[in-house]
Amino acid sequence: MSQPAIHLRGIGKAFGATRVLEGIDLAVAPGEFIALVGPSGCGKSTLLRIAAGLESPDSGQVLLDGRDVTAVRAADRDMAMVFQSYALYPHLTARQNMALPLVMRRLGRAERLPFARLLPAVGNKLAAIGREVAMAAEMLKIAPLLDRKPAQMSGGQRQRVALGRALVRHPRAFLMDEPLSNLDAALRVHTRGEIVELHRRAGVVTLYVTHDQEEALGMADRVAVMLGGRILQVATPDAIYRDPVDVAVASFIGSPRINLLPARMASGGVAQVNGHAMAERIGAAAGDVVTLGIRPEHLRLETAAAPSRLPVRPERIEFLGAEALVHCRADGIAAGLIARMAPEAAERLRGLPTLHAHALGGALLAFDARGARVARTDVSAMVLAHAG
Repeated sequence: MSQPAIHLRGIGKAFGATRVLEGIDLAVAPGEFIALVGPSGCGKSTLLRIAAGLESPDSGQVLLDGRDVTAVRAADRDMAMVFQSYALYPHLTARQNMALPLVMRRLGRAERLPFARLLPAVGNKLAAIGREVAMAAEMLKIAPLLDRKPAQMSGGQRQRVALGRALVRHPRAFLMDEPLSNLDAALRVHTRGEIVELHRRAGVVTLYVTHDQEEALGMADRVAVMLGGRILQVATPDAIYRDPVDVAVASFIGSPRINLLPARMASGGVAQVNGHAMAERIGAAAGDVVTLGIRPEHLRLETAAAPSRLPVRPERIEFLGAEALVHCRADGIAAGLIARMAPEAAERLRGLPTLHAHALGGALLAFDARGARVARTDVSAMVLAHAG
């Protein structure tokens, strides 16, 4: 692996007696887009601020291209921050907001005085800045908005101006702190695509903080799942979803949530739920308590009983257009079960008092009592030799 563009090594942080970050280690490759995802209060924004130089860690190092910049101030790290609140100056136009970082970087204090614009050298610098702002505006499709002030723009337009202000700097990294959370659902999806396209064109390493798992899975090259001040897993979106290393990751990622079933191990590596053999060849000892995880799209509901099928009571059907969710209850399991299926399949189950649940073969996850994934040679979810 090449040298990381950003390496957060052993980062720890506390506010008073409250530990916010615990030994975070994250390496971001050149040109990579990594999403930090987790619930509110997990420490993801604090970690981003430490990377930017806006907060100092209590322990650990921030390395940029192998250089220790832990003690370097934010202005000298050459990173562009995009905030949830846009942070635009209300008295400046979009053009002036976007140009401001370049004006501050390229013009001295005397050159920024009003009369200095009349000097040829200053005029040439301002013209070059204007061309760069225009190019960024064309890329983000906001050229018609350049002479408007923030109050004259929609939330999505203001966010694109904030992105343009970051883009014109040609930074070594984009750091984005929940930039889409103030937008409505339709605009959020549209702007999400724009950010991905911006990253593709600029080729700049991006750290993106969000609590929205759809944003994280849909935008990033890799996803870092944070809970309780720790990174539990860093992997591709597909691996995070299909191969979580911890029950907490499996529970947080996925909508609807994953179905979790308490089970007890019998002999021969068989896991039983309410006496039904739900999975086999699981690497846990007889008598151990495990948790079986089944994604809603992998949960099958049948009308016929079988020893490897769990009896459930359907409670309601939730139609969502292209798909439907069937909500069920099973004896002894506190949380309800959810099966995702085609609407016509769900309609055929309407009115039935009892159904029998099993998982699509091989699509079941198993976790031990501590929440860690259980090692096994093979998992055949509810697929035993006698299953129908």
